[in-house]
Amino acid sequence: MTTFAEMNLDRRALEVLTRMEVVEPTPIQEAAIPELMAGRDVVGQARTGSGKTLAFSLPLLSLCDPELAVAQALILVPTRELASQVARVVDVIAATRRLRAAQIYGGRDMSAQLDLLNTGPQIIIGTPGRILDHLYRGSLALRNLRYLVLDEADQMLDAGFGQDVERILDTTSGRIQMALFSATVPTWVHEVISHRLHEPAFIKVDEEQRGPIDTVEHTVIEVTQGNKLEALSSLLNERGNGNVVVFCRTKIGVERLERQLSGLGYGVAALQGNQNQMQRERVLRGFRRGNPPILVATNVAARGLDILAIEQVINYDVPENAELLTHRLGRTGRMGRHGSAVTLLTPAEGNKWTAIERQIGVRVERERFGAPPVSRGAPVEAAGTNAPATEGAKPRREKSHERSSGQTRNRAPRQRYEVTCAQCGQQTTVSFTPRGDRPVYCNTCFRERKDTTAA
Repeated sequence: MTTFAEMNLDRRALEVLTRMEVVEPTPIQEAAIPELMAGRDVVGQARTGSGKTLAFSLPLLSLCDPELAVAQALILVPTRELASQVARVVDVIAATRRLRAAQIYGGRDMSAQLDLLNTGPQIIIGTPGRILDHLYRGSLALRNLRYLVLDEADQMLDAGFGQDVERILDTTSGRIQMALFSATVPTWVHEVISHRLHEPAFIKVDEEQRGPIDTVEHTVIEVTQGNKLEALSSLLNERGNGNVVVFCRTKIGVERLERQLSGLGYGVAALQGNQNQMQRERVLRGFRRGNPPILVATNVAARGLDILAIEQVINYDVPENAELLTHRLGRTGRMGRHGSAVTLLTPAEGNKWTAIERQIGVRVERERFGAPPVSRGAPVEAAGTNAPATEGAKPRREKSHERSSGQTRNRAPRQRYEVTCAQCGQQTTVSFTPRGDRPVYCNTCFRERKDTTAA
């Protein structure tokens, strides 16, 4: 394995990584950072939670000049939440060379952003619409741009953002280094790559993006529509110390489920598109700290919600497609940690789920709520092909129990290890095997530290 010290990074970047206790590069970091440091354009494909933010942020220290008070690096993201999360990582790294970053996105006061841009930040992190507004106003210029990143590039270049991104790219001048990072790289992304990037290095650290995520244990629970809330309550009653994200299909569904869960006494918050930016930021700040520990959300949270303490994802409504399932499940099991996911499946959603299973090439382990179980363990063929199931996909073990109200899941408990928190000194337990060369923290200290260092 290539170490960070062997990547030609600025020594101050190595010092930052030491403070962040990031010891070994993830596969996407190991592959992408040397290419970016060598000045190449990069197309990086890796699962969510694989460390892409650090992969494109660390080279900023070498690419930007702190003595030049103009925009030199632009990081485009699809959502305000992702802009804030990327900024938390970039700010820590950039401070070591007196580089300054500015968050530019809608929902914030325009005059405050104008004042911020007038100070000459070298790194701009923002969403396409508001970046384009400032370019048209003349309050932002990209003529000195050296480095441009498209994070979640598949979403950035779809029908909703594609034209704005193209207009932004048209305002740049000269040769700029570009990096595209995403969990999936569909056809329309390749079209942009072909005429915007110069001989890019293609990096794909996962052979099949839609297949099962190794660090996430995924189960389908078959329920009737009338029993969905009861089944969800059963799951929430079994949760551990980590946070839980519950996904609904619509904003109305999120609001209704939040009211129902609050009425049952659960600590819960909602995240959906009708909220203003201040409300959404307040919800996410509390959720990162585990207050409350349950977040009900639409797909607005399926991308870029980078919180390592998310223990479980529950699909209260089945996602629309396999790609969206991948992004939802990617909220847990991040950076090699273990997580779990549950999809509640009603009879009305059976055909949709069957199509998703064909796309991912494997049948997900099933239970039935309040009735004899339905066990499925055989891989299936991908839709529209005669190809075998995804390489590496393993048949799931069969279940021999039913799930009913008041009955906990008949699953062997995950082994836990007693440790001493390296920060507060309190005794705690963890579900992974502790290593002597790495400190271990209790949940409270872990959340506090990762608020500023999640990548």
